[in-house]
Amino acid sequence: MKEFETIKQRFLESLSACKSDAEIADLKAEYLGKTGVLTALMQQMKDLPADEKPKHGAAVNAIKVFIEDEIIRFKEKKYQERLTEKLASEKLDITLPGNQQTPGVRHLLNQIVEEIEDLFVGLGYQVKEGPEIETDENNFEKLNLPADHPARDMQDSFYIDPHTLLRTHTSPVQVRTMIEKGGLEPVKIICPGKVYRRDDDDATHSHQFMQIEGLVVDQNTSMADLKGTLLKMAQAMFGEDRTIRLRPSYFPFTEPSVEVDVSCYQCEGKGCSLCKQTGYIEILGAGMVHPNVLKMSGYDPDKYQGFAFGIGVERIAMLRHGIEDIRHFYTNDHRFLKQFKR
Repeated sequence: MKEFETIKQRFLESLSACKSDAEIADLKAEYLGKTGVLTALMQQMKDLPADEKPKHGAAVNAIKVFIEDEIIRFKEKKYQERLTEKLASEKLDITLPGNQQTPGVRHLLNQIVEEIEDLFVGLGYQVKEGPEIETDENNFEKLNLPADHPARDMQDSFYIDPHTLLRTHTSPVQVRTMIEKGGLEPVKIICPGKVYRRDDDDATHSHQFMQIEGLVVDQNTSMADLKGTLLKMAQAMFGEDRTIRLRPSYFPFTEPSVEVDVSCYQCEGKGCSLCKQTGYIEILGAGMVHPNVLKMSGYDPDKYQGFAFGIGVERIAMLRHGIEDIRHFYTNDHRFLKQFKR
C-alpha cells in the first residue's frame, strides 16, 4: 500500500508539471498504457497468495480511477485558466463610444438626374434608356447626319469600328423608341445617360459627361408646347421666378432650332459676372424635330410633328451650386461630394 501511495504522489507531481495536452497524453500512457505502471502492478497478481489477490486488484483499480479523475480535473482546470487569460486579453470595454459610421451621400449628378426625372414623370413622360455602344446609323444617320454632313465635326467621336461607336448623345434612344412605336403612336420620353466625345479635359470640358434629352411626338405638338415645357423645367431647376428666352440656332435634327437661356438667378436679370452682364445664362439646346428624322424613324411628317431638347447634367449642377471645375464630379473626393446632401 505504501508503494501505491508513492505511485499516486509521483503521478500528481508529474501531472502538475505538464504544460500541454500532448504532455498529459504521454503521462496517461506512462501510467495507464499497455506497458504502463498499472499494467505492471496488475501482472504482480500472479505471484501473490490467493487471499491477497482481490485486495491487490481493488487497489490497482482505485489508482486507475484516481489517475483518470485527476487527468480530467487537471484538463478542465487548464482549460479554464486558458479561457480566463483569453477573455482578459480580448475583453471589450463597453463603456467606450463606438466608431462613428459616416453614411454616404447620393452623387450630385444622380441627384440632378433623379430630380429632373421626377419632374418629367409628373408631366406624363416615360424614362427610357439605351446602350452606350451605338451604331453609326442610330447615332448619326437617322438623326439627319449623313456621313458627309459637316455637323459631324461638332462631335468628334470614339469609334470602335467603322459602324460602331460610343454614343455622342442620348438621341439614339429617341430613335430606338420611335422605331419601336412603328410610326403609329405618340412619343413622350426623356432619356438620361452617359455620353462620350473626344475632348480635352479641362475645367469646363470632359470626354465623358451626362445628358438628359427629351422627345415629344404627336399630331398637334407645337413650339408653344416646347417653350412651356422648358419654362417649367427652368423654374423647377433654378427657382419659380425664372424666365426663359429662345434664340435661333442650328442643329441638324431639329428645325427650327433654338438655344435656351434662363434669367440669371444671381442678379435677377440685371447683369453680373455669372451671366456675363447679359442677365441670362445659356442652359440647353432644343427645337422642333426635323421632318427627315421623323420620316427615317417611320413617322409621317405631314401627320406628326414633335419637339426635342437636350440638357447637360453637369452644366445644371455647376450653375446651381457654383462649381467651377467639371472634373470635381469624377475625382471621387468625399470632401467635395458630401457637401451635397439632398
